[in-house]
Amino acid sequence: MSVWKELETGVTTRSPEETRALGERIAQEMAPDAVIALEGDLGVGKTTLVQGIARGLGIVRHVTSPTFTLYSVYHGERTLVHLDAYRLDGATSAEELLIEDFLQPPYCLVIEWPSRISSWLPSHTRTLELSILEPGVHRIRTRDSLGVAPLGDVSRTA
Repeated sequence: MSVWKELETGVTTRSPEETRALGERIAQEMAPDAVIALEGDLGVGKTTLVQGIARGLGIVRHVTSPTFTLYSVYHGERTLVHLDAYRLDGATSAEELLIEDFLQPPYCLVIEWPSRISSWLPSHTRTLELSILEPGVHRIRTRDSLGVAPLGDVSRTA
């Protein structure tokens, strides 16, 4: 079954390694110009999921949260741009960073705190909502712009 299909109803992880393994699976099904928005509170596992996506893209460099640098670029079989929009004050800030260059292959863009720049996000953005069900138990599911899980397969082809 497609990881995107599983994410429609939600996937539960019980450890950081399970979250990274889910990220690897997501990486295998990401479109060449994927934009993935990660919604969730502090400590919910957004960067941990990005670490798994990076691993799935053949990136060996350690992935950390780019809160202070705003974004980091990682090279592997594909190039991953990890953006933390928490400190941005809106779409204007995103435009000043020239992030639009990262919206096409060979780049895959993963954004933490996407609500800060929601008007700037392209229509093919896939939103993943991360939450903590109880200590050590996390839930990841797709969410469309209306806040509900989308119907059908959300993977894209080039």
